[in-house]
Amino acid sequence: MTRLRPVHALALALRRFARRQDGGGGVMEFVIMLPVFMFIFMAGAEGGIYTTRMILLDRAVDLTMRELGLGQLPNPTHESIKTEICDNVPSLPDCDANIRVELLPVSTTTWNLPANGPTCIDRDAEVQPANNFNPGAENQFMLVRVCVVQDAIFPGAGLGRMLEEADGQVGYRIISINAFVNEPR
Repeated sequence: MTRLRPVHALALALRRFARRQDGGGGVMEFVIMLPVFMFIFMAGAEGGIYTTRMILLDRAVDLTMRELGLGQLPNPTHESIKTEICDNVPSLPDCDANIRVELLPVSTTTWNLPANGPTCIDRDAEVQPANNFNPGAENQFMLVRVCVVQDAIFPGAGLGRMLEEADGQVGYRIISINAFVNEPR
């Protein structure tokens, strides 16, 4: 009796499998269920990416505001704060062009907070609304609101479609709100 090498045995088994005529069961179920599984996969992937971006943006804003509150960022401007935040968050594509930072002092006697939500950029508009940016004075309570507009990974399917349609604009918003006190210099 001759013994086949493992490679020949595998090739023989594959040939037998390819010649089988009894298959076909399960193909219909697969064809019906594939779009459902793809939808679930795409929604899960989009949700995971959105959550990761949101957490990393919160961390970047926290790090930047800690430096600002401690006076480690001299002469802060809107552009320098944007750059600092974008340098601290690696997962936001084209961050500098899609981010908007609002820095507002809050009175500790009245605690009046802004009535409207954070302002995001409108990528379709040529002119953006005026920006509230006031770095504040020593011992002043500050509110920072950051909004980044990002594109969905799967814009036509699942969660990406719902996120894109939420504000009527192209892209979805990731918002981070933080507060700090300017330390004495």
